[in-house]
Amino acid sequence: MEVVVVGAGIVGAACAFHAASAGLGVTVLDRGPVGAGTTSRGEGNILLSDKAPGPELELARLSRTLWDEAGEELGPESIELEAKGGLVVASTPDALTTLHAFAASQAAAGVRTEPADRVRDLEPHLAPGLPGGVHYPQDAQVQPVLAAAGLLRAAVRRGARVRTGEAAAGVTGPDGRITGVRTADGAVLPADAVVNAAGTWGGEVGRRLGAPVEILPRRGFVLVTEPLPPMIRRKVYSADYVADVASSNAGLETSCVVEGTRAGTVLIGASRERVGFDTAMNPAVVAALAAQACRLFPFLRTTHLIRAYRGFRPYCPDHLPVIGPDPRVPGVVHACGHEGAGIGLAPATGALVTAQLLGRPWRGADPAAHTGLLPDRFLTTGGVPG
Repeated sequence: MEVVVVGAGIVGAACAFHAASAGLGVTVLDRGPVGAGTTSRGEGNILLSDKAPGPELELARLSRTLWDEAGEELGPESIELEAKGGLVVASTPDALTTLHAFAASQAAAGVRTEPADRVRDLEPHLAPGLPGGVHYPQDAQVQPVLAAAGLLRAAVRRGARVRTGEAAAGVTGPDGRITGVRTADGAVLPADAVVNAAGTWGGEVGRRLGAPVEILPRRGFVLVTEPLPPMIRRKVYSADYVADVASSNAGLETSCVVEGTRAGTVLIGASRERVGFDTAMNPAVVAALAAQACRLFPFLRTTHLIRAYRGFRPYCPDHLPVIGPDPRVPGVVHACGHEGAGIGLAPATGALVTAQLLGRPWRGADPAAHTGLLPDRFLTTGGVPG
């Protein structure tokens, strides 16, 4: 079977890696460099802590295992894979009660959770007076662009081909089935299947393939401080972050996520707003994120920011990625719409797509666990949502 993967970000790289590992012929196409889109604009989160029980959490749990396996092959240092754990903190007693209930539901679904009544024992530089939180030892971190490049190199070692600077359009046969992909220079690459892993542009690529899905851009900012001595041990975020991830509000939302990096810088996120593909800098977002971070970690008040970057998260209206074969055009398989969770969910997405291509069971999960991610869910009500 010949498979063309459209998109050389982290999700496309993971799809190529798993498909090539299964012996499929793989060609990866991207109009830009490897990992240059949303992959290069995130923090590298590998989170279980922010996901409610359901298909996305099942995907995240498998991905957590697969990230460790990928780290063993690629070398954890080469992709900066760190099993640092996460700490979710509440700012009020009521928020802590809600957080504990959420953590209990996750624990029942197989996530390791540990109540943290004394959060400063875990993070000494946190602000005093916080009522508590929950520690998630399975949360981890990776350097996204290094990880995408590493997965693609491993796929190439297994026979995959990578072509950058190539836009893609579908080619269908007389029965409506995808038979290949036309590149920017007019050449046609024969394909038995095309994987739409185009991230924020997944909606446009789906349209070109005759199988549109509604993928919307949701802009997010991340702040970067000057290098510091090690001050923050884990990924630390406000309990409000979980609610903001699940929100459909089109307006600006900010909820603090703070973590240190190996280079000594501190990353501060996360914001979400639906502004189309507007790339403009918004000083109000920077100020709001900085203020929230300083409330969590007062030492940051005397720390300099050196830059702020922004990008677009591929947002699907029901907050779940679209993963699976499209019933409208045989041969099209979607792997997009992960919003801000694409880094963490990429390996399991690649494994699931490969299993679907081969007609095999999905590894490590109830066979029905992925049905809530299929594109069919948009078609039962008469078409793509919008």
